[in-house]
Amino acid sequence: MFEVKMKKKKIGFIDLFIDEWHANNYPQWFRTAPRASEFELGLAWEAQTKEGLRPLEKWCADLGMTPAKTLEEVVEDSDCICVLAPSNPEEHERLAEIPLKSGKPLYIDKPFAPSRAAADRIFAMAEKYSTPLMSSSALRFGDELLSGELREMKPAILCTTGGGSSFDEYGIHQLEMIVSVMGTDVKDLRLAGDTSKLSLLIEYADGRLAHAAYAPCHAFSLTAGNEQANRIVPALTNVFPNLIAAMMDFFITGKSPIAPEETITINDKQRS
Repeated sequence: MFEVKMKKKKIGFIDLFIDEWHANNYPQWFRTAPRASEFELGLAWEAQTKEGLRPLEKWCADLGMTPAKTLEEVVEDSDCICVLAPSNPEEHERLAEIPLKSGKPLYIDKPFAPSRAAADRIFAMAEKYSTPLMSSSALRFGDELLSGELREMKPAILCTTGGGSSFDEYGIHQLEMIVSVMGTDVKDLRLAGDTSKLSLLIEYADGRLAHAAYAPCHAFSLTAGNEQANRIVPALTNVFPNLIAAMMDFFITGKSPIAPEETITINDKQRS
């Protein structure tokens, strides 16, 4: 009998500066994920090399990918595409324009977009060209959130903490946690603090509340409660393995596990 070998799906990378934390870790995570045998890493491209960082050719040699001469070459060669630039969401719309027209599954790193208007435009283009689209913070994929228990609990109040170099970049982690449990029917926002400490109160149309507390030194955690129960999650587990597994499922099925309205709501509220 002849053995039929399935063609592996080729993953391509597009970045502003390729030598950054996500791009430096994704290749190994893809290679060790449960569906690793169904994929191979292909071409990578960066818009520019940042001073002091590895240029594309060196990065590819170190990470086991192939340097592309153009963004278009990555799109043509790949079966599924990652647009990264996690610290520069203002570049996502520009970097994703050609991939969005390809019809190939596209993952855009977080934060998804710098504004609600940009998020709407990106999803509209994906719909126009029937391009499957996914974007998320890894924190949404903690075991404690994937179980669905917190959503089923229907908290009257949800409180999160989180840190990072700035709320502008890292606040999405808390907002992903909040929206994944509480939904998108936000009525009002109240913000207090400054760049070193920030408090965001979110009021839902039915009176439920969510609170995000940011300070650079904070760890990511959440507490959920209602009249019957209280749940404290001091840390979320397996966030990156679960994210990578979800991305690879998405690349196979073309179906994002995240509703577009959740991603759009998060980007609408994040910059308010």
